[in-house]
Parts: sequence; C-alpha cells; structure tokens
Amino acid sequence: MDIPRHLRDAMVAHAIEEDPNECCGLLAGKEGALTGHYRMRNAEQSPYRYSMDGKELLLTLREIEDGGAELQVIYHSHTHSPAYPSATDVRLATWPDASYLLVSLENRDDPDIRVFRIVDGEVTEEPVAIV
Repeated sequence: MDIPRHLRDAMVAHAIEEDPNECCGLLAGKEGALTGHYRMRNAEQSPYRYSMDGKELLLTLREIEDGGAELQVIYHSHTHSPAYPSATDVRLATWPDASYLLVSLENRDDPDIRVFRIVDGEVTEEPVAIV
C-alpha cells in the first residue's frame, strides 16, 4: 500500500495529539490511491482501546461516498506497544474489505506504521511505502 507522506504525517500528528489515549480514523480513496484523511473521535477515550461513534461513522462514510471515494483504511494508534493488532483489535475487525493501519508511538521519535488485512480472525500484513 502506498501512503502519501502528508496522510502519514496527519495520522502521526493525530496519534501524538491524542496520546495517552488511542486515536482512530479513516482513510479513503479511489482506485487504490489514498486521497482523504478523516479523524474520528475515540468514544472510549482510552489508552487501551478505541471505538468510533456510530453516528459520526455513518456521517463520515456518507461524506466519503458523496465525494466519489471509498473507505480503504481504518487506523488507530498504539501508544506504548508495537504496531501489530492486539487480540481485541482482531476480535473487533468487522470490515473485511478495509485494511487496518496501526500507528505505534512506542518510539515517539520514529513512529512505526504497519498495515494489515484482518478477515475472520486471520491477520495478514500488507507491504507499506510512504510516497
């Protein structure tokens, strides 16, 4: 997956701003190219988990669709652990067509970003390039 640097920087900034709580959001695009970043509020306000408010999520998905794009990535941060899906992340991964991106602040000087597909509890890492 190619992630434009400005989207990577926006997600890292979001993660740092929300620290010590996890942040969450969406990336949208067209024909495989990521074009839009949508910050979401972590309804859990927790350093250990995230959830998106259903009403906010619905409105954001409509905005993405109205703009002619599609949801491509669901992202969230891990504030003190590696960028790898936790057991809770895997259990709550209910969007089989979306990729799941994690921003780890374990090393705040060099945040790690990794992308995964999570389908039926199976985690598969996708290659990432910041372009």
